[in-house]
Amino acid sequence: MFPYEEASWSVVDGAMFIGWGGALPGIATAIAAIICVAVLVIGQRSETAKAKAFDR
Repeated sequence: MFPYEEASWSVVDGAMFIGWGGALPGIATAIAAIICVAVLVIGQRSETAKAKAFDR
């Protein structure tokens, strides 16, 4: 069977995600969301400025 003899979490003998139970997952998600919003806002401003050049 793939990749262990049994399909169970009992064969996993170590931490799979060491940030569990802490603040890091939430902080990383917030930082990623802020970056995504910033990229969208900057891109929208840039495209609006370019479109205004053709509206004249």
